[in-house]
Amino acid sequence: MKWTEDAEEAVKKVPFFVRKKVRERVEKEASEAGKSVVTIAEVKATQKRYLSGMASEIKGYQLDTCFGPGGCPNRAYGGDDLLKRIELLLKEEDLLEFLKKNVRGDLKFHHEFRVTFSDCPNACSQPQIKDMGLIGAVLPAITDENCSLCESCIGSCAEGAVSIDKEKEIPVINFDLCLKCGKCIKACPTGTITSAENGFRVLLGGKLGRHPRLARELRCVLNDDKAFEIVKACIILYKKKSTEGKRFAEIFNDADFNEIEGRFCKQIRYKI
Repeated sequence: MKWTEDAEEAVKKVPFFVRKKVRERVEKEASEAGKSVVTIAEVKATQKRYLSGMASEIKGYQLDTCFGPGGCPNRAYGGDDLLKRIELLLKEEDLLEFLKKNVRGDLKFHHEFRVTFSDCPNACSQPQIKDMGLIGAVLPAITDENCSLCESCIGSCAEGAVSIDKEKEIPVINFDLCLKCGKCIKACPTGTITSAENGFRVLLGGKLGRHPRLARELRCVLNDDKAFEIVKACIILYKKKSTEGKRFAEIFNDADFNEIEGRFCKQIRYKI
C-alpha cells in the first residue's frame, strides 16, 4: 500500500519494537476503510487505538526473526524447527500470567521476555539488544585436503579472519576475528576448509532503554538441542529472579553468565 511522505515520517517515530506491528495495523485498518493510500490521519488514528489497547496485545514474550524460513540471502545456519520449539516453550511457560503477578499497573511491551533469531552475523533482528539472541553460525575447520592457494577464502572474508600459511600451504583461521558466517567454506574449491560445527552463537542479557546494555556472547557454537535448553534455563532463571517487571538484563549477572557458559560450553572454542 502507498504511504504519503508525512505518514512515513510519523510511523518512524513509533518505538522500533512495536513499529512493525503498528505499520501492519495501519495498513489493515486503512484497507478495511476502503483507502488505497495511507495518510497522516490514518497513522494517528491507528496509533492512538493501538497504544490505548496495548495491554490486550501483550502475550508475555516476543519471538522475532530477520526474514523467516528460507528468507535470509546470507544464511549461515537456519533454525526453523528450533524456532517452533522455542515458541511452544514460551507459550507453555505462560509468561503473561507471570508478568501479571509481578508487574504493578498495566503491562507494556517492554515488560515482555524477548528472544530473537538471526540466520547470519548481519543480525538484522538485533539479537545484541534482546534478552536472548541466537545467531546462525558455522564454525570452520581445516581438513587434510590439499590447498590450491587460490586465496578465494581470503577474498570471501569481510573480517580479514582468513590467511594463508605459505610455508605449510594451508589456510589459517583467526577465531578472534571470525564471525562464523561460513562464507570461507562455501568459497573453498578444494574442501580444505570445512564445517566443524553448525549451530548457534548465543547472546544473553541485552537491552535498550535508559541504561542500555549489549548482550554477552557464550564462547561456543551450540546445536539446536543445546540452544533450546539454554532458552529453557534462562526462562527458569528469569522467573526465579525477576520482580516488578525487571528485564532479564537487569537480573542477569556475571555469576549467572559463568554458570550457564560452564554448563553448556564444555569446551571454549573461541574468544570474544
